[in-house]
Amino acid sequence: MFHAVKPVLKADCSAGQSGEAIPFETAVARAIALAKPVRETVSLVGALGRVCAADICSPISLPPFDNSAMDGFAVRTADFDGEGPWTFRVAERVVAGDVRALENLDPRTALRIFTGAPVPWTFDAVVMQERCERIGDTVTMYERPRRGRHIRFAGEDVSADSELIRRGKGLSAGDLTLLASVGIVDVQVLRKIRIGLLSTGTELKEPGEPLEHGQIYNSNQIMLSSLLAACPWAEIVDFGMVPDSLGLLTDVVARAVTSCDALVTTGGVSAGEEDHMVVAVQAHGADLDVLNVAMRPGKPLKVGRIRKTVFAGLPGNPNAALIAFRQIVLPALRRLAGLAEIQPQWFSAVAGFNCKKRQGRTEFVPVRISGRTEMGEPVLEMLERGTSANLMAIALADGVALLPPEAAEITNGMPLRYEPFGT
Repeated sequence: MFHAVKPVLKADCSAGQSGEAIPFETAVARAIALAKPVRETVSLVGALGRVCAADICSPISLPPFDNSAMDGFAVRTADFDGEGPWTFRVAERVVAGDVRALENLDPRTALRIFTGAPVPWTFDAVVMQERCERIGDTVTMYERPRRGRHIRFAGEDVSADSELIRRGKGLSAGDLTLLASVGIVDVQVLRKIRIGLLSTGTELKEPGEPLEHGQIYNSNQIMLSSLLAACPWAEIVDFGMVPDSLGLLTDVVARAVTSCDALVTTGGVSAGEEDHMVVAVQAHGADLDVLNVAMRPGKPLKVGRIRKTVFAGLPGNPNAALIAFRQIVLPALRRLAGLAEIQPQWFSAVAGFNCKKRQGRTEFVPVRISGRTEMGEPVLEMLERGTSANLMAIALADGVALLPPEAAEITNGMPLRYEPFGT
């Protein structure tokens, strides 16, 4: 498995502002550096997918007492003297949930016991019922058990005070089951982050509305909201579409800054006369950083802060917005939510295609798995070069391949990094 970001040196904050393209890794690192999470307490019922805010240790051992792993008979191995078979009197019947101490039982006695029932402390083995023959109040056993046979000992799964969950983990159903099994009712999590979504462009129409010449449907809003819907640590605030109007954009930014932890916009971040998004956020005191990233697609990108709100201005072209969001903005949002694992998951793959590329630029191309190597690595077929606006290839793709900046050419069989769209 690979991670998209390698350690980088702290970058000069002025880089990218003079028009020079900054490395992709630097852009990711700066976006991540903007985030700071907030904590709250919730019940286990509402904690699925939430981000654990503090290390959690077990208040008890698990299991909390020695118990039988089988239906059978509890015995004391010291009572097995001489050659078998051995016959014992059945003194008691012990079921799951039995709270009796059962002390001072006579030697050479056995207990009828069932799975999950507590094993009294003087008994040190359980003989499964298939190895016994019971007649009335006696039971005959034909094998000598070893000490501890068929007993689940207290603490063998989890010991008291041992660490269960680490801070920064998104809580899964398995995690919550473990916490419930040790009696934990509430858990400290990081508050869901409120993420505002805003699309800009006079040319945009909502799907279902009639199109006039020169207009297009807004696909970016559904793309971003769909990606974030899979993030249980996020709450989406939809600010809809705003035309290319500085006054209207400034008003929407004002509302977003007062209600959201992050604002993600698409469109209006280039250098055209109708690209007003940057001016609108700067009117509210925005401190912007990454401007020009050496990547394809997704080169024009703005990230920064509008007071306490993290801002990410994505390109308007759908593919560029998708790649910039997944590779740069989503890791920053995951850090803002407090997750420990914030980078995309990259897997080893090999190229099943040939293409030339510009050296010094990181490229992301839509790919489909066309086969497997002898080692089981996916062989990737490039669907197209990943232009900023084309959507069919992305819809057909299994994921994206990263074409590294140092390469001038990708050749068949070359090792690549691959990110499935399902992650």
